[in-house]
Amino acid sequence: MKTYKLLLHSFTHSLLIVSALLLSTTGCKDLLEEVPVSQVGSQYATTPNGFESVVKAAYSSLREYYGREDAMTLTVFGTDTYTMGADGSFKFVNQYTSQIDGRLGPTNNIWNAFYKGINTINVALDAADGIAGLDATIKKRRVAELKFLRAHHYFILVQMFGPVSLLTKGNLVPTKEFTRAPVKDVYTQIIADLESSLTDLATPTGDYGRVTKGAAEHLLAKVYLTKGTDKDALAADDFAKAATYAQNVIKNYTYSLLPDFSAVFAQGGGEVNSEVIFATQYTSDPITNIGSGFNSTTTSTVTINGNQTHLYFGMEYDTQAGMQRDVLNGRPFKRFMPTNYMLNVVFAEKDRVKDSRYKKTFKDTWLANNPSKTTPIFDNSKTSLKFNAGDTAIFIPGYEMPLAERAKRPYQVLVPSLYKPNLFPTLQKFLDPLRPDRTYEPGSRDFIMFRLADTYLLAAEALIKQGKAADAVPFINAVRRRAAWPGKEKDMEITVADATMAFVMEEREREMAGEMHRWFDLKRWGNLVERVKAYNADGAPNVKDFHILRPIPQDQIDRTAGGAAKYPQNPGY
Repeated sequence: MKTYKLLLHSFTHSLLIVSALLLSTTGCKDLLEEVPVSQVGSQYATTPNGFESVVKAAYSSLREYYGREDAMTLTVFGTDTYTMGADGSFKFVNQYTSQIDGRLGPTNNIWNAFYKGINTINVALDAADGIAGLDATIKKRRVAELKFLRAHHYFILVQMFGPVSLLTKGNLVPTKEFTRAPVKDVYTQIIADLESSLTDLATPTGDYGRVTKGAAEHLLAKVYLTKGTDKDALAADDFAKAATYAQNVIKNYTYSLLPDFSAVFAQGGGEVNSEVIFATQYTSDPITNIGSGFNSTTTSTVTINGNQTHLYFGMEYDTQAGMQRDVLNGRPFKRFMPTNYMLNVVFAEKDRVKDSRYKKTFKDTWLANNPSKTTPIFDNSKTSLKFNAGDTAIFIPGYEMPLAERAKRPYQVLVPSLYKPNLFPTLQKFLDPLRPDRTYEPGSRDFIMFRLADTYLLAAEALIKQGKAADAVPFINAVRRRAAWPGKEKDMEITVADATMAFVMEEREREMAGEMHRWFDLKRWGNLVERVKAYNADGAPNVKDFHILRPIPQDQIDRTAGGAAKYPQNPGY
């Protein structure tokens, strides 16, 4: 049972709209002419109840990123493992065309959301010392939570955009004065926030959903690992610190890998488990999921976000013989299609007899829910079909089953040679069968941001980067043994010779496919362009070196005093 939900949302946007770097509008209207619409004064944060509400409001900014189409477009698309399916408005992001520029909606929305979140955090931090009547221990803990959230937001921003505005004081009046701080300075602030938070964060907390010390150490591990690959910020001890923080998370807390890989994503009570270090909270209560309007479902009175991840990885099962759309199988938007590299190399067929993750990652069977429907038929091994309710209607074996064998099966068999942008293996870890009806878009499952298997692989990567492959092996093997089919645990173990960066690059995707890590991973490894050219046929012709950064929102440039001379666009855009 979840004991804590971050419900307050309206405060976030009523306070922040006066001071965000962008106001989600277009055109050339001067920012100083905007009329502040906030109905909540900053004094609200100086009372104990108000301060607690502002902290909760800061958490809600996570729901503008995790489980959102914007962020998934920028982290799943345009990589070596996912390309574009049949539908969607942002295929050009995967194709790396010139349409990616300062007007790009996903980057602008994330920029807005995080700077609004940062301003809420800064207002609360500014007010913290003057709050009377708030327990001193609680105050310190909330300040630590706010610093973690600010560090998190800046970490996403600096990876996406490079030099960004570094704001550490609350801003309650419109302004045009902004500059881009050097990457090194942004990392310095991120690390200062995270390391200073460690003393006061709970470990763990009874309020599920709040930041804990373990979450901060996990994020520090990833920050140092990433910083250590950035020529503008790296230090000689970055990888050593990354390894230390990751191992602290593994050794010093009560987190543990679940025995079954698929159990990590069990919806409902299973979402709160020993492997989850930190998650963005969603519920089936629409009030929890009220959003700002970015990629949201709008009713007559409110805008509802929810976790949208369930929408984007599904194939067009609902038009096929024997099938119609239902809640169990999801509403398939057909946005993200796995590449051949993902299906045939990352999840190599020869490994599936020992590694359960292909079977548990991709849905392979659909049962007839519309038995009277006999067309269309994509399977060229048969010309007619007949179903009873509950019969297998579609099966995806994951290999090129011979035509004669397919012909014997009383259902459609989708083999790799028949894959196309509307028919492909469906990532199932995010499906949301608890939605109230088959058309409902806002999902209620939590989005897992940090989990222990990720920590193990971060530790291994940091050790390999230091030339300590032997020390990395136990961390990789822990993840792989958990992924093994029963009785195959020893077969899944690797040796020191196997513990290479090339192996880690594939192992991370076997474990965390679709979990909004891949674009950042490739950027950190310095091979984004190389691997898109090699494995993503849709992105290969246009991807360039400058695509390792996203474009700065043009509105930000236009609304900064001095324009592009003061706030320059990233090269290539």
